[in-house]
Amino acid sequence: MLRSGADGSVLKLGDVARVELGGENYAIIGRFNGQPASGVAVSLATGANALATSTAVSQLVDELRPTFPAGLKTVIPFDTTPFVRVAIWEVVKTLLEAIVLVFVVMYLFLQNFRATLIPTIAVPVVLLGTFAVLAAVGFSINMLTMFAMVLAIGLLVDDAIVVVENVERLMTEEGLSPLEATRKSMDQITGALVGIGLVLSAVFVPMAFLGGSTGVIYRQFSGTIVAAMALSVLVAIILTPALCATMLKPVEKGHHYHDTGFFGWFNRVFDRGSDKYQGAVRGILSRRKRFFAVFLAMIGLMLVIFTRLPTAFLPAEDQGMLFAQITTPVGSTQERSFAVLQEVENYFLNDEEAVDSLFAVQGFSFSGVGQNAGMAFVRLKDWDKRESEDLGPDAVAMRAMARFSQIKDALVFAFAPPPVTELGTSAGFVFFLQDAGGQGHDALIAARNQLLGAAQQSPLLRNVRPGGQEDTPELQIDIDNERAAALGVSAAEINTTLGVAWGGRYIDDFIDRGRVKRVYVQADAPFRMVPEDLNLWSVRNTRGQMVPFAEFATARWSYGSPRLERYNGIPAVQINGEGVPGVSSGDAMAEIERLAAQLPAGFTIAWTGASYQERAAGAQTPLLYSLSLAMVFLCLAALYESWSVPTAVLLAAPLGILGAVLANLLRGMERDIYFQVAMLTTVGLTSKNAILIVEFARDNLAKGMELIDATMAAVRDRLRPILMTSLAFGLGVLPLAIASGAGAGAQRAIGTGVLGGMLVGTFFGLFFVPLFFVMIQRLFGRRRGHEARKA
Repeated sequence: MLRSGADGSVLKLGDVARVELGGENYAIIGRFNGQPASGVAVSLATGANALATSTAVSQLVDELRPTFPAGLKTVIPFDTTPFVRVAIWEVVKTLLEAIVLVFVVMYLFLQNFRATLIPTIAVPVVLLGTFAVLAAVGFSINMLTMFAMVLAIGLLVDDAIVVVENVERLMTEEGLSPLEATRKSMDQITGALVGIGLVLSAVFVPMAFLGGSTGVIYRQFSGTIVAAMALSVLVAIILTPALCATMLKPVEKGHHYHDTGFFGWFNRVFDRGSDKYQGAVRGILSRRKRFFAVFLAMIGLMLVIFTRLPTAFLPAEDQGMLFAQITTPVGSTQERSFAVLQEVENYFLNDEEAVDSLFAVQGFSFSGVGQNAGMAFVRLKDWDKRESEDLGPDAVAMRAMARFSQIKDALVFAFAPPPVTELGTSAGFVFFLQDAGGQGHDALIAARNQLLGAAQQSPLLRNVRPGGQEDTPELQIDIDNERAAALGVSAAEINTTLGVAWGGRYIDDFIDRGRVKRVYVQADAPFRMVPEDLNLWSVRNTRGQMVPFAEFATARWSYGSPRLERYNGIPAVQINGEGVPGVSSGDAMAEIERLAAQLPAGFTIAWTGASYQERAAGAQTPLLYSLSLAMVFLCLAALYESWSVPTAVLLAAPLGILGAVLANLLRGMERDIYFQVAMLTTVGLTSKNAILIVEFARDNLAKGMELIDATMAAVRDRLRPILMTSLAFGLGVLPLAIASGAGAGAQRAIGTGVLGGMLVGTFFGLFFVPLFFVMIQRLFGRRRGHEARKA
């Protein structure tokens, strides 16, 4: 390529060319803890395991380290796997704590070490079998499957507890040997065990068929819990009876429970409570209409609280990381943006106790690439060194935002990563403002600015920011194609000259100290500084002559977007933001929709990322609950060949749901995906307790007892196992409800709903299930035992 000289002569490239050895490009500058650095980003391939990939990358770096130049060190400033490792370990500790608490509860009620050991043996057997099932279906050990394991701990011992408790009761009341008591016990409770297993499995089966990211999360729970429940029933029917017959010692009739010491005190208190409970149930059965009206009022209260709970997709998590996004004014030089980046570095590294390290990038951000963009990846100290809430990511981000608001030369936002990697770039909400009416780019930007201004004034929102780059000045080169053709200049030669001279072009490689490096050709800086420099350049025409650009082109300044975006084929701009502390993502999204409704006609919003998944999950919720309840009803109807039994059982479900929503309301938590899992678990738990009462009452009816007497006998015999299994399950999930550290958000979201549902559902279920059974029996047929004999 030739360049025209100032005197009109033609100069050869060799006359003005010079060779410089430097960086391949200077668009991006990396820094680690204030020192020069170069970053390499590694993303997971589809289906890859994050922990395995992280380990493989670390091993590769260790292998290459001996070949690095002297003084070069490698660090990993941003890694999502430490959070995963620590969170899984926290769940494992919770699992161990749950096993210990369950053992304590069983020993308290059974008061026999051998009897307590039998259900405990079932735990590792079922867990190992569940892991085998997970491996067979292709699931991994992750936070979701481990959460399901914790929930399953309380559920899977229930079946074994029911068997052992009934065997012990028969040995005590009838003086049977362990073998005889086991045989008679299994005749009595096998149907109940199968019913419990079916109910708990049927509740979770519909979750496996939902789509989207929500379905992926649900399938982890569904597969794990259903596998655990199925194995639990098999163990309770096959292994537990064999252990009872061989491990339990004969008990003299009427002398099972202790009458001295702590256990004696506990038994006396329990017996007094049981007598009062039976009296209360008998009083409820004598005032059926009045208490059924109370039940209807409780359903209304449950619906009111449920609809008023704030919605969310996933709870916020302390992932040990923060992001800081920097945007300087349009047209800012690299030096100007770099100064702001250094100010952000100094604040995090010197003024924040919670920060461990910081990797900063100038020239890149989540909004785009350019000299006015910057990004900081802030790594916080380990969770055990940040036990105070003031050192959590939310508190650090709020302090940082207060400090960065004083920077007059840039917009700096500090925010946490999204709860699920790849579903967006930050926590909170993300959406596109669309120009559905085709009003043009200027109108779209005006509408965006109007929305950003309104969001800035909203007390519910914070950190609302554009997700793209601002419009920037552009050098527009107008080519007179007819004039160029007349001069014999082709469009290809024009584009090549502009690309090489003003942008640079890769042409070859060379060897430097044993390393292959690239050769780029580009005009020297003094000849591409201002628009007028375009006239210094010429293009060779078809006749071999050099034609100056001034002969066929002019340059002018214009203003436009460096990145034109479309969403679903419609011109759009991306906007990110989040709610202020205490405001759920669902309420923040509702506020955005309210503000967007005030925009001029033709502008709409479309949620994306985690926000889109949150909307989709909310739309699937009614279908999920309906399918789960229908599955439970049909399974029970098929098992008992009766409509009355499943009706009486499912009437108890709202009581557990009431407890779940009350617990979330009192703790100020949202109605998210994990809460929905907790609600379904609560439905299964309350249904299980109802089955234990209804099954025995139904058997008593078949023996010829009067309806009230049959119900009261079932209430008396089933109180202890119901309380034992419910407390075992409740204490099993208690570590989830009070969790802290990595993964605590998800643990609390599940544990709070399940614990609240268990407490309220069990307490009120003990009083209302007998009422439901009596009313349904009288409704379906007054003839005593009609339904039982029909079955």
